[in-house]
Formats: sequence, C-alpha cells, structure tokens
Amino acid sequence: MGENFKIVVITGCLGLIGSHVTRECLAQGWKVYGVDKCTYAANTEYIEEFSQNKNFKFVKEDIATLKYLPDCDYVINLAAESHVGNSIIDSADFIHSNVVGVKNLLDLIRLKPRNVDAMPVFFHFSTDEVYGDVEKGFHDEQDILKPSNPYSASKAAADMLIMAWARTYDLKYIILRPTNNYGKGQFPEKLIPVTIKHLMRGKKVRLHDGGEPIRNWLHSSDTATAVTAIIESGKTNEIYNVAGGFEQQNIETFKKIVEAYHGQLPENWRDMTDLTYAREGQDVRYALNDDKLRAIGWEPKKNFDNEITNLVKHYRENFKW
Repeated sequence: MGENFKIVVITGCLGLIGSHVTRECLAQGWKVYGVDKCTYAANTEYIEEFSQNKNFKFVKEDIATLKYLPDCDYVINLAAESHVGNSIIDSADFIHSNVVGVKNLLDLIRLKPRNVDAMPVFFHFSTDEVYGDVEKGFHDEQDILKPSNPYSASKAAADMLIMAWARTYDLKYIILRPTNNYGKGQFPEKLIPVTIKHLMRGKKVRLHDGGEPIRNWLHSSDTATAVTAIIESGKTNEIYNVAGGFEQQNIETFKKIVEAYHGQLPENWRDMTDLTYAREGQDVRYALNDDKLRAIGWEPKKNFDNEITNLVKHYRENFKW
C-alpha cells in the first residue's frame, strides 16, 4: 500500500453494488470501513471474505441511527431499500433508510471536527429512476426529477437533501445515478436471480406489463470502476449518470436467461411466463446519457450476453433464501 492511500466508508457494503465497490476499493489498496445493517438482502458471507484483507473493518449499523464516522476521505453511501415492489406495498422502510438515513449521514459529515481534516466527500448512490421514464431519447444530469413510485421518490428526496446540505453547509458531494445493475450477490426479488430461482422450481415467472418495459443493464463491477474513476479524478459537487449503453425489453432478458439455463431456447419458453401482472406506477423505459462520466475516462468492460451464462450457473449453484 502506497503512502497516499485513501480511506473510505462504504455503507451497504454487503449488497450487490456495495460488495463490488468494496472489492474494487480494496483492490486499489484503500482502507475500507464497511457499514451494513444486514437486512434480508445483505450477503453476510462476504464479511469473512472482506475481513481477510487487513485494510477492511466491518461494523453492523443502521445508517439512520449511526452515531460515528471515522476520519475518512469519502463516505460512499450504498445503503438503501431498493425494491420497487416492496415500496409500493409499504414505503415506511424506504423513507427510514433512503431519506432519514441520508439526512443522518449528511449531519455526521458536517458535524465532524475540522481541527483534524476537512469534511469527507459524500459519494451518494442515487438511481436512474429519479428521472422517471422516457419513451425516446436519454436523460442527462440536468433533467428534472419526476419519480414514479415510492422507491424512486425516496431516492429523489435524498438527492434534494444533498444539494441543500451542499449549499447550506458547504458539504462536498458526488451523486451517481446508475441504471439496472446485475451481477453476483443480488437478492432473488430482482429479475435475473428470481427468474433463475423460479426456473429451478418449475414456477412461472411474472413479467410485469407483458414484459414490454425496457431497462438498461450495467454490471456491478463496471459500476464499481465508475466510483474509483470519479474519486481518482478529484472532482466534487457533480452528478454523474452511469449506464453502459445496453438496453432491452424485459422479455428479451427473460429469454436470454432461459436460453442460458437450458442450453438453448425451448420452443415452449412462453409457457414459462405469466404476463398477466401489471405493476402500479410502471415506468416503460429508463435510459441515461453517461457521456459526462465517459469524458473522465470511464467505460464499461462487461457485456451482458457474455456474462449471463456464468451468472445463471452461479445462481443455480448458490441458492438464496
């Protein structure tokens, strides 16, 4: 480890994206102070993996009630309730984590004593969903926020808090808005792992709204390198979209999963779906322009069609309750 290593706090370090960001930061030789509430979506088995690295320390805490932040350069906030369907049923946990939790982190940062070092930068993970949907074209970072469901509303509220704290308290920030992430470590309520779990059990997969909604897919390892690229650039008080440039209808994603699962696409693949469910507040298409991020040298490395076979194999071999 060099003399100029960074110290980062990563909240939600045991989630899908958080675990990839943790691995990437550790690979950079940085010290990582990992925080996770260990909800149902956390991969607690990663604690042992990360703890093999002497630069990692873990604490089990809720960001809404966290009382202490160590001296650090960045607080990277990935702790969040993220499943839209759950937010539609009951938004209380989403307000608690995504709004109250962010407010608490902002205050912990602004109240850190200045006699030792400057305030750390708040690096916050938002979502493409804060913009709402767009049938044609792409959202850029200047577009207004038009969330469509309780989840995205809670994330948009957090973004607004950050902007206000930045202006009022001179707090430095980065807001990152990624598209649909995929990879190892995702809880089986999201499309890819839940589809594989249903295929293993011979159950039909519910594709909302006829499978027609379009999503842009981004591998979490590419998201993680976006984080380190932004930090290494030294830029602050900026918002970045990160997309990866690959989109398809959910029914096409489903077909690719089925094809990888069976080795070829069965003629009866339609019989494996249930297209009768319509989700409240459904967005027809999310799409982001991430030219601003690419301008600092980032680009995605993972290809969805290449990754899906190994991902299907992984989820088949690693059952998640």
